Amino acid sequence: MSRVLIVGGTGFIGRHVAAALAAAGHQVTAVGRTGLNLASLSEAEMAARIGGHDAVINAAGLVRSHDGNTMDVVHGEGAERLFRACIRAGIPRLIHISALGASSAGATLYQRSKGRAEDALNVLRGLDWCVLRPSVVIGPGGASTAVLAALAAMPLPPRIGPGTWQVQPIHVDDLAELAVRLVEHDGPLPRSLDVVGPEPMTTDAVTAALRAWLGLAPRPFVPVPAPLLGLLAALGERMMDGPMNREVVAMLKAGNVSDPSPLATVLGRPPRALADALARCPATEADLWHARLFFIRPALRWSLGLLWVTTGLLSFGLYPVEDSHRMLAQLGLHGLFADTLLYGGAALDLGLGALLLARWRPVVVGGAMLASMAAFSLIGLGLPAEYWLHPFAPLLKNLSIAAAVLTMMALEA
Repeated sequence: MSRVLIVGGTGFIGRHVAAALAAAGHQVTAVGRTGLNLASLSEAEMAARIGGHDAVINAAGLVRSHDGNTMDVVHGEGAERLFRACIRAGIPRLIHISALGASSAGATLYQRSKGRAEDALNVLRGLDWCVLRPSVVIGPGGASTAVLAALAAMPLPPRIGPGTWQVQPIHVDDLAELAVRLVEHDGPLPRSLDVVGPEPMTTDAVTAALRAWLGLAPRPFVPVPAPLLGLLAALGERMMDGPMNREVVAMLKAGNVSDPSPLATVLGRPPRALADALARCPATEADLWHARLFFIRPALRWSLGLLWVTTGLLSFGLYPVEDSHRMLAQLGLHGLFADTLLYGGAALDLGLGALLLARWRPVVVGGAMLASMAAFSLIGLGLPAEYWLHPFAPLLKNLSIAAAVLTMMALEA
């Protein structure tokens, strides 16, 4: 039994590797950013936290900057400090998860930052290490899997690029099994392994495999022009978490394939084809729901945020103030009290909408939205019946909007 520390152990790959190691009888400590932050801890602080382990696996990674952490800091500087900390703490073995195509001269920041870490490892002495370079990793909980499955679940799946870009997806179970083999390996580790599936696949083939896994019938692909794909990737950077950004599109365009033979030698068998690997864990109704709601989630949050912001701006004067005063007069509200309610409500709407657009605690903001809607609906009981019974039903629509807010809160929780 080995004592293994997994940095980035709460992420997608880290969780699967931790489970595989624990199932094999190893003692596993999986730490996330709060347990060992590569961006902020010094070499000495890292060494103090990782001491006493037989192996360290670095599965920490970003596909975009987040909370002040950048790819350069986490993949490059932070990883370098971790490597030196391993030597300082007397860790005998390190497994570093990089990326296929990583190079200090890579075409994208992701590849360059990963390449910087590999360059640092190449000059280290006193540590047995292995670099794993996976292609697209597919499996439950994976960000890439979520995006690709969401595209596959569309009525007519969009074609990523020309449909001929090639990747060599590996299932996360094969990657986790490989990590176990390396931890248990006798003798020096191989210096690097490209972790890829048995054969290259076009992005169309990957989408079709995931669509079949979801239990959906094949459908024709809809071409997405390159300018539109670039625009969608740019919007994805701002509206969504995960690997829907221009960096990932650039890596897909460059190709993501390699020879699987060295991996098969260490693994003791060929890696599984994507369809076979997916079949080992059949999709559930929850998987299909997740895929279909994936793009609805940000759209719902943004539409509600914009609705609240627009309502606030309208009440501040874009809608005639005299008409607002006339409506408040029907409730018996005049003068300062009417202005306080009008402009106070406008400020509340504007603030809640802005907070939701900024994705600041969406569940808390959603609760405040529901409370404000309930309060204004109660006040609206004093309005003439037309506000409820008119075909456009301006107050009755609050029931549907409340349901949308509750859905947003459930998806964002």
